[in-house]
This record gives sequence, structure tokens and C-alpha cells, in this order.
Amino acid sequence: MVDLSERFTVSTWSLHRALGFTYPYRPADREPPTRQPTYGEGMIELIDVPQQCADRGLSRLEVCSFHLPSLLPGFLADFRGAAQRAGVKVQTLLVEDGDLSNPETAQRDADWMAGWLDIAVALGAENMRVIAGKAQPTDAALTRAETHLRRLAELAAAAGVRLVIENWFDLLPGPAEVNRVLDALDGKVGLNGDFGNWERAGKYDDLAKIMGRAELCHAKGHYSGAGLDVEDYARCVTLSNFAGYTGPFTLIYDSTYHADEWSGILEERDCIAAVLKNGALPDHSFL
Repeated sequence: MVDLSERFTVSTWSLHRALGFTYPYRPADREPPTRQPTYGEGMIELIDVPQQCADRGLSRLEVCSFHLPSLLPGFLADFRGAAQRAGVKVQTLLVEDGDLSNPETAQRDADWMAGWLDIAVALGAENMRVIAGKAQPTDAALTRAETHLRRLAELAAAAGVRLVIENWFDLLPGPAEVNRVLDALDGKVGLNGDFGNWERAGKYDDLAKIMGRAELCHAKGHYSGAGLDVEDYARCVTLSNFAGYTGPFTLIYDSTYHADEWSGILEERDCIAAVLKNGALPDHSFL
């Protein structure tokens, strides 16, 4: 039997309706953000999530920065303890703001991101994902982001955390830009590949060109009124396998198709598990 226990992760984003409240930390803010019912009043607290993962046989978790109700040492220690008691690893802290490509604010944002390393360490996170940039991918913007990422990666490595970026926002619109940044940083920064961030025509070919370099993967399923697009989802997983990806798949459920978000999360897990057990789709000519 194939052991897939280490191949699945849950992001707190996939439970954003169950959590309801967010705390939008931003580089320009001088005071902690107020609690906001962005997705409603919610039904659970963040500290409940590790045990909910464990109850469903999931042992890895990614935490969005805007889901942290406090950055004080006491809360961070409590959350880390809850994860340890549940037997759940905090795989990644997702820092959800900042722009390392903007000439006016890049230094400020880089310093702000560096401050999150202490939070990642306190949570016991193995990785910290940052936004590489939001500017158009000019040579100057890419070079600026690379410079700041290099420094952040060095600080992260010294803290025992792996810094990763994602194929996300305007700075990294395709494989050429992603591969350029990864090449420039020569292994100092890892890649979190994301199925849902490139939705244009040709996305399968583009994803195939980066997923072999990915260390992590946001496996976002596409839902419509008919439910999960199983063909698209399985194709993304299969092309990742063929590209050489062997890391965990973070289950990203972002739909109202299932009233209970856990139902969507587990549906995605079961779909990926079927692909992994079979090795590939019957027809993988698209590769």
C-alpha cells in the first residue's frame, strides 16, 4: 500500500469561512490590525485547526498570516503547543502582504517580512512563503526583488527556516520569470508551485516548466456549479509528477460548492490520492 500520509497539507485559507475573522497585517501599519469579520463570524478559532486536521488524518498545516489573532509570544506558544499535541507539523507560514519589487517601498517591505521570521520560528514553521513582487516583470523590478530575496533567504537560513516564493502576482507571470529568479538565487530560495495562480491558456505547459523545481505545492481545485473539475485537477497533479515533483500537496479549497469546507478539502485529497496511487492519468499525452 502506498503511504501518502506526508503528501498532504491543509492551508488555513481553505477554512476561511469556518474561521471567519481575519487580521490583515500590513507593512505600513504601526499598530496591530483589528479583528475583522471578513468571511463572517466564523465557527472555530485558529487554535482549533491542528486538532481538526489530526481528526481527519492530516498531519501538516500552513498558516496564513492574516489568520493569526495575535503575534504575542504567549499565543504563538499556545498554538505551537496545540499543533504538537495534535501531531501536526506547521509546514509554512504564509506572509500575505508586501512587495519586494516596488522601488518606493521594497526596503520597508523587506524589513517587515524579515520581522515575520521570528513568528515563523515561534510557530515551529519549516518554511516561510513571501510575495516576490507585484510590479510588472521588468529587468529592474526582477533584480530588485532578487536582491531583497537574497538577504531574506540568508536571514531565514540563519533562523532555521526555508524561504519560499510562489508563481503569483505580476512579477512572476510565467515560467521564464520564475526560473530567472530561482536561477539568480542559486538554491537559496525555494518554490511553492500553485495550480490556481496561472489560469490562462497554456497553463499546463507553463506549470510543467516549474513544478520540477517546486518544493511545495498549493493544489487548488477549480469548482463550478457541477462541482470539482476532476480532469483539470488530476492533470495538474499528473504533470507535477512527470516534472519530478515529490513534495506535499497543500489542499486549497476556495469555493462555496460544499457548505462544509472540510468536505471540499477531503474531496481534493481523495482526488489527488487516486492520481498518486495510479501513477498518472490513463491518457497523459498532454505532457
